[in-house]
Amino acid sequence: MRKVQLKRKTKETSIDLTLNIDGAGRYQVKSPVPFLNHMLELFSKHGLFDLTLKATGDTHVDDHHLVEDIGIVLGESFKKGLGDKKGMNRYGFFTLPMDETLVTVVIDFCGRPAFVYNSPIKRGKIKNFDLELVEHFFEAFVNSAQVNLHINVPYGRIKHHIVEGIFKAFAKATDQATRVDPRIKGVPSTKGKL
Repeated sequence: MRKVQLKRKTKETSIDLTLNIDGAGRYQVKSPVPFLNHMLELFSKHGLFDLTLKATGDTHVDDHHLVEDIGIVLGESFKKGLGDKKGMNRYGFFTLPMDETLVTVVIDFCGRPAFVYNSPIKRGKIKNFDLELVEHFFEAFVNSAQVNLHINVPYGRIKHHIVEGIFKAFAKATDQATRVDPRIKGVPSTKGKL
């Protein structure tokens, strides 16, 4: 069972996260950033990951530190939970329609961080949530999980649909990449190590 519990405590944030990669999409997400909570619930549900998160932070300043640190801890959880990566697909790809928006997410659990983010909306707000934090969340995830992640939104108008589409496509691609395939013997790399 690929299940991990991690805690991160700094002067700015406190995070307690449990992740079951081989879950059923159950979640309990609690932080003072409601929009991110909603996105993480979508991620859990559509990726079939069991996710429990309790997070607090200096959101009286802004949401930046907490959003970044949640991305870091989620990335660390995947890195630790996947271990030596034997038998897993490694790559995941998903294109998702969200009403007028189309999103493609591609991920490679290769052990090397690289991040590409193309979206028609990178700034602005959804209620009190700064949209620039979406890119920052994924950048933090990429660096701590050590993955290649490409997020491409060729078109879309409604901010909520764009961000929701990104998190859902990210969930589906990550689920595909982390699945164990009985045909894969050892590590999915000709190098013999990821």
